[in-house]
This record gives sequence, structure tokens and C-alpha cells, in this order.
Amino acid sequence: MKLALALFGVALATQSVSAKGLTIEDMLAMQRVGDPRVSPDGKLVAFTVRDTDMEANRGRLDVWLVGADGSNPRKLTSHPENDSDPRWSPDGKYIYFMSSRSGSAQVWRIAIAGGEAEQVTKLPLDLNGFTLFPDGKRLALALEVYPDAKSLAETAKRDEAKDKSKVKAQAYDSLLFRHWDQWEDGKFSHLFLFEPMGPESAKDLTPGQLTDSPTHPYGGMEEISISPDGKEVAFVARASGKQNAWQTNTNVFLVPADGKGKPVDITSTNPGYDLNPAYSPDGKWLALTQMKRAGYENDRQRISVIELATRKTRVVTEAWDRSAGGVTWSADGKTIYTDADNVGNHSLFAIDVATGTAKTLVDKGTNNSPQIAGDRVVYTRDSLTSPVELYSVKPDGTDARQITHLNDERVKKITWGAFEQFSFKGAKGDTVYGFAIKPAGFTGGKVPIAFLIHGGPQGSFGDHFHYRWNPEVYAGHGYGAVFIDFHGSTGYGQAFTDAINGDWGGAPYEDLMKGLDAALAKYPWLDGSRAAALGASYGGYMINWINGHSDRFKALVCHDGNLDERMAYFDTEELWFPEWEHGGTPWEKPEGYSKHNPVDFVKNWKTPTLVVHGGKDFRVVDTQGMGTFTALQRKGIPSRFLHFPDENHWVLKPQNSKLWHEEVLAWIGRWTKK
Repeated sequence: MKLALALFGVALATQSVSAKGLTIEDMLAMQRVGDPRVSPDGKLVAFTVRDTDMEANRGRLDVWLVGADGSNPRKLTSHPENDSDPRWSPDGKYIYFMSSRSGSAQVWRIAIAGGEAEQVTKLPLDLNGFTLFPDGKRLALALEVYPDAKSLAETAKRDEAKDKSKVKAQAYDSLLFRHWDQWEDGKFSHLFLFEPMGPESAKDLTPGQLTDSPTHPYGGMEEISISPDGKEVAFVARASGKQNAWQTNTNVFLVPADGKGKPVDITSTNPGYDLNPAYSPDGKWLALTQMKRAGYENDRQRISVIELATRKTRVVTEAWDRSAGGVTWSADGKTIYTDADNVGNHSLFAIDVATGTAKTLVDKGTNNSPQIAGDRVVYTRDSLTSPVELYSVKPDGTDARQITHLNDERVKKITWGAFEQFSFKGAKGDTVYGFAIKPAGFTGGKVPIAFLIHGGPQGSFGDHFHYRWNPEVYAGHGYGAVFIDFHGSTGYGQAFTDAINGDWGGAPYEDLMKGLDAALAKYPWLDGSRAAALGASYGGYMINWINGHSDRFKALVCHDGNLDERMAYFDTEELWFPEWEHGGTPWEKPEGYSKHNPVDFVKNWKTPTLVVHGGKDFRVVDTQGMGTFTALQRKGIPSRFLHFPDENHWVLKPQNSKLWHEEVLAWIGRWTKK
């Protein structure tokens, strides 16, 4: 079979299509704003902007500056290599940032007054991340090293020997042996102290192995916090040892910043995730987020505070039925700002530390990364009809203002599909929410449907500008887009999220079918006889489940979806996920894996299906996609297999993304056209 495809009506020939609707090219051309960092005096905001370079087939990041009031936006760095992770010097005169402009990822800095950037670190290894100490002279660094290596140079020497060796074999004695899209190489992220007197050296604050698992820190630099006096560093590390593949337990450790003491575990009694440590402004408290249940990666994430003098922990948000994002303290230490999924939105909240009372600052849209800027809070915001820009709001939730306007002109040129949130009675008699979007430039009549199913499964499709599953792209090509936050979705309380555990093909499937029926009843412009369903990850699993249980769709698109839940357990890397969702291992709880297993219903399949998979997807391995395609072909069902050998669970490279959208739109267009 040839890979080339005659693209069937990527823009559908219906009276409702507008040439000004969002196109793939429009979406990829948007400038992506991120990582806002407010200056010490609260008057400026440093942030990154990602531009898409189609010819180079990658994104390019630069550091920008703008006044906290929106004045004088300007690009601070401009280099062919990515400049990212801006961080302010304490005096506000310099921006430190990460860049590979010297050939490896190192820390650089540039004066905000202008001039050339200068290199700060010159280490023999690439950096994973950094943050500044309050004195502005020292840096905390994360570097991947061999735990038994006595120096950075030794790790670099071993890497060089591996690269030169003609033998590329790998041997493993325990899990995890690969993760997400990379094979494990024996190195782990350690926390280092860098001081200005030695630009080519750094001191390991977490040498050797902390537990049976030498992982320091666990995640990114959001998992590291430095005390206000600069004497101590809090960081997150896995605490499960050889059980890392089937346990979620991470703990927060404290280590002296001078390296003269060993790390101390201060959250050992909590069996679930401990994440996002952040010192209070006075240094007396450490805030963090915690999940109580071991092995469950989607438990409610509570905000807790630890009194450092006594090590006593108090859960602040026990009564708040939302799952908190990050932690940002107010200047007076009385309020913690965070964000959370919230009924189809991702809202910004202010949490009273003393009482746990949550006040909504910004409700609609997708809002993230709150930062204190004087008497205002700076944050990022996007929506279905706008990519991310910077905004600010007063701490009482009034007077929201847009700070950056990088995409305003692009947004104005696009005719957006009008959208509306709706609700209906779903499974268990519960209220379930969804969205419906009209085609761009809709003028009447009946339109085909793009029925989008989110992954996770504990996730949400809501008022958000997405670069992989953007409903407005479908609206821009003549479709009415419909998506449902079925049982298991986040933002509706923990009980609603937990409802999917052990019930993958039950209540969620019922919600999806009832949700589409509700949309058809409420919006007469939707043509139920010309509907296509599309989903990725759990959404891909659901596509395979739908194919065995319904023939109401003219076409299906299965992206990175499981066919056989039994074998998927043995293929994947993070075993805690299927063990929680299906009640144990396949040999202990075989009924959990057979209860809703798509492979058992292949005999009922009949709907034309496009199968898409990434070759570097180690979460849902590409053999699942190959098996899906094989079954479709053997049954004589019109089908197509699109494989990206250089992509993981997501399709990220710009040219691959463009092809993905063209193929998907062509496939559903072929089967839903009149």
C-alpha cells in the first residue's frame, strides 16, 4: 500500500464552510507564550515565545520582556538555538536562561538593558534545569549522572565511550527499563550546587543513591524550592525503589544547600504523590501538593503545609473538591494561588491558608502559572478561540487585563466557530457536561459531526486552545465539533473522576452516546447521519470499544489506542496505571482486564477506521495500533495505518503535525461527505 493519499475534500463542500476558519497552517503559525516570571520589583515579566519553524521542522524559543502593565513588549534573546527557562537575578538587572548556543544545554545570562548574552556554566554535561539562590550568586542545577560516578567528567567520559562503541546492546536487571519515549541508560537526575568560582564544576547535593531509586529530582524544576535564606533546598524524589514501575510514591526531601548534610525525607508517611514544594516567604512553612492514595496518579491533589520547625503537616484544601495545580504564595504568606480543572474550564483560585477557603479569581477559559506582580496576579490564559497570552488580575478577582497581544492580529483574521457548553443526564443519573461548536461562518443547514473523545482517561476537553486536538480546526473545515466530559473526567469533583476506575467501557461509553444524542436534540444543525468519532490514548481505546458496540458513526480515527488491555499491561512502562484502573495485575485480577476489552468485540467491527500510532510511544506501544489495523484489514473493513516512527504518544514535529491533520481530515471527509 502506498503511503501517499489522495486527500478527500480536506475542506468539505458544504454551504457552512468559511474560508476564514482556523486552518492547520493558522494553528501552527500561532506564537506560543509560556513560563512567565515576574521581576523582583513586580514591574516586568519575562516569558518565552515559541515560533514554529516549518522548514527546520521544529519550534524555536526566545525570551521576551513586557511591562506588567502590558507596556513595551520586546524580544530579549534571538538565537537559532532555543533560549528558555528565564529566571531573574535578585537585583532585577539580569535574566538567566537555558540555551544550547554553546553546543550543550547550559545557563546563560543577559542584561535587561541590552547587550550580548554571556555564558554562566560550562559543564561537561547538558543541564536539565536550574534555579537561582536568593543571593544571586549560586545556582541549583539538575543534571543526569551515573550514581556511582565520582565526577561530572566521569559521566561525560562514560557517555563518550558509549557513543563510540560499535556495540549498542542494553541490559537491564529491573524496571523501569524504558519510560515515555526513551530507553533508560543508567543515569539519574541529581541535584547540584553551582558556585561562580568554578564555572566548569558543581557539587552533587544528592550523591550516590538516596533510596533504592537514585532519582533526584523526580520531575522538572517545579519540584525544587530554595529556602528564603538560601540555606536549604527542598526537592522531590521517588521513594519506591525497585517498585517504581508500579508505585506512585514520591516524597519531599530537605538538604543543606552547602552539601554538608544528607537529605531528610519529611513526607515519608504519605503513600501517594508529594509534589510542588514551595517555601513560604518567611521560610517557616513549606507548601506542597499531595495525593493520599498509593498507586493512583489521578487522586485529588490537595494543598498541604508543613511547619518546618515541628515537621507537622496540615492539609489546607481537604474540603475543596478540586485537584490543585502548582503552589504560589502571596507576599504576606496568607494566600496560596493555584489552578485547577473546573467544569470544562481550568480556573485560577486563591486559597486562604488559615481556613482552606477557595475563591475563584478567573473562571472561564484555561488559566495557569499564577505569579505575584505587586498588587496584581499575572497568569497565562487561552480559550477555544485564542492561544495563550499573558493576563493580570487583582487578588480579589476583579479588573482582569490582557498584557501581551502577540496573536491578536492572527486571531482577528480567523472566523471562529461559535461554541456553547451544554449539560444532560448521563450515566448513573448524573449531570454531565459537553461542548458543541458550529462550523466557522455557519449560514444554516445540516453539517457533519466531528465527535472528539479525550484521553487520560482522567482528563478534560473544554475551553482550551489545543495544538493536537483543536476543535476549531474541525469547525474551520465545515464540521460541527462535539466533545463530552464523560465520567472519569477532571474538574467535576473526585467522585466523578473516580467513577471510571474499573468501568472503562461502562459509564463513559454511556455518557458519550447520551451526550451525542443530547447534542443532536439540542442543535438541529448537527447531522447525526454524518458523524465521525476521533480519539487518542484512552480516546483511542474508546474508538476501538465503540467499533465493537455501535455502528452509528460513518468513520473512526484511533490514535495511540489500546486494542487488548491484557497485552497492553505487559507492553507499557508505568504499571501503576493499569493496576489501579483494572484492580491489580492481569494474573491476579484477570476479570479487570477482560471486563471491557476491545479485542473481544472485534467480531462486531464494521466502521471504516484510520489508525495512527507513534513508534516511540512506550505508554501505548505501537503494536497495539498494528494489531488494530491487522484486525480491520483481515475483516475487510476500509482502513488505513499512519505510523510516525519519530513521534511518541503525541505528534509534535510541525511537519508531522501538518500531515496528521491532513490525513485525519481527509479520512473523515471521505466518509461524511454527502
